[in-house]
Amino acid sequence: MIRLAKNEEIDQILAITRACAQKMIANGIYQWNTDYPSREAFENDVARKELYVLEREGHLLGSIVVSTFKDRIYDTITWLTTDKKPSLYIHRLAVHPKFQGQGNAQKLMDFAENQAKIGDFQSVRLDTFSQNSRNQHFYEQRGYQKLGSVYFHKQSKYPFYCYELPLNPSRGFIS
Repeated sequence: MIRLAKNEEIDQILAITRACAQKMIANGIYQWNTDYPSREAFENDVARKELYVLEREGHLLGSIVVSTFKDRIYDTITWLTTDKKPSLYIHRLAVHPKFQGQGNAQKLMDFAENQAKIGDFQSVRLDTFSQNSRNQHFYEQRGYQKLGSVYFHKQSKYPFYCYELPLNPSRGFIS
């Protein structure tokens, strides 16, 4: 089941993201660190009702942020769609390493994309680390198009690639 996260679950969510960070670092991918993702970021996500968790039998397997807020850093990207109609933004997709490779990230992304359909958004936008080819492939297989890059200097000296999945403009649904 995918549902909104609760404040009291932030420690569990941080444990998931730290386990993901450790696995990435072990594979030479320095995408997340001690500064990011942070407790403060997740607290803000919960307060805005943008943080969702994937739960099975009372255990949290993963999380995703589904936001309507466009960070200013994305203003440098030439998106496929204009800002005349809103887009959804995905952040901090994480599945605990014990539960990776079982379709759980797909479920979280299906959920986010469905939220975009229901809300009549024009597209789904996200960024992923340029050194994480596995994530890039994951999004490209879902139909996302790489459009440019941004830098988060507190996270890495390497860029993050920005992706967008336009929705059918006449109906607000993915074709």
